[in-house]
Amino acid sequence: MTNTRRAHLALFVTTLIFGLHYSIAKSLMSGVFSPAQLIFIRLLGGVIIFWVLQRFFIQEKVEKRDLVKLAICGIIGFGLNQTFFYEGLNLTSPVDASLIHVMNPMLVLIFAHLIIREKITWTKAAGIATGATGALILILYGRTLSFESHHTAGNIMVFLNMVFYALYIILIKPLTTKYHTSTILKWVSFFGFIFILPFTIKPALDINFQSITLAAYLGLAYIILLNTFIAYMLINFALKHLTASTVSYYSYLQPFIAATLTVSIGQDIITLPKIIAGLLIFTGVYIVNKSNPV
Repeated sequence: MTNTRRAHLALFVTTLIFGLHYSIAKSLMSGVFSPAQLIFIRLLGGVIIFWVLQRFFIQEKVEKRDLVKLAICGIIGFGLNQTFFYEGLNLTSPVDASLIHVMNPMLVLIFAHLIIREKITWTKAAGIATGATGALILILYGRTLSFESHHTAGNIMVFLNMVFYALYIILIKPLTTKYHTSTILKWVSFFGFIFILPFTIKPALDINFQSITLAAYLGLAYIILLNTFIAYMLINFALKHLTASTVSYYSYLQPFIAATLTVSIGQDIITLPKIIAGLLIFTGVYIVNKSNPV
C-alpha cells in the first residue's frame, strides 16, 4: 500500500473517531463534567501520552524558531480550538456541531488564500457564500442573534472552533515535513495545555471522582486515547502525504456519522431547516472543490 493510500485510510479512521466523539462528549457534559473539566482532562492526558511517546521512542530536537510556531499552533489548534468546541457543544446539539464542521474545507481554502496566497476564483467564492448561507440558517433559524440564546451561542462557538482548526491545519502543514508527528504533537499539546491551564485548573480541582461511573471513564478513555492521541497522530501523518485541502475534505462524513448515532439514541432530531442548511453547506463545499481536484 502506498503512503498516499495509507494517508487516506488514516483520514477515514479519523473521521469515524471524530464522528462518534460528538455524542460521547455531549453525554459526558450532561451532568458528569463541565466543559472546562473535560478540556483539562483531555489536554492533560494528551500531553502525558505525547511526551512519553516522544521521550522514549523518538529522539528529536526542535529549532528554537520553530518552537514559536509550535506554540502558536498549540494555542490555536489545542487551546482555542478545543475550548470553543466543548463550550459550544455543551450548548448546542451534536448534529448542528457536525454540520458546521463541514465548512472546514471552505475555511481552509480561505486561510490558504490569506496565508499562502492560493488563488480564489469566482466559482470558489460562490461556493463559500453558499456554504456560509447554510451555516447562518443553521445558527440563526428560529432564534434571535443573541448570546442569551444558548443554542445560538453554542453554534457560534462551534463555528469559531472550526475557524481555529482550519487555521491550525494551514499553519502546521509545513512543520509536518520537517519533524516527526510525535515531536510536533508533544509541543503543540504542551503549549495548548499551558494556555488553557489558568481557565481550567479551578474547575478541575472541583471534580468529584467518586461520582464518575465506569461508562464515564470509558468515555474519557475514548476522548484521550482515540480522539486526541490516535486521531491527531493520523491527521499529522496524512498531512505529510496529502494537501491540507484534501485532509479537510473528510469532514464531509462527520455529519452522517454524528447524526446516525445521536438521532438513534435520542440526543437530537432532524428537522427541515437542518436538512436545508446541510444541503446548502454540502453544495457550497462541492462548488468550492469542483475546481480544486485532489
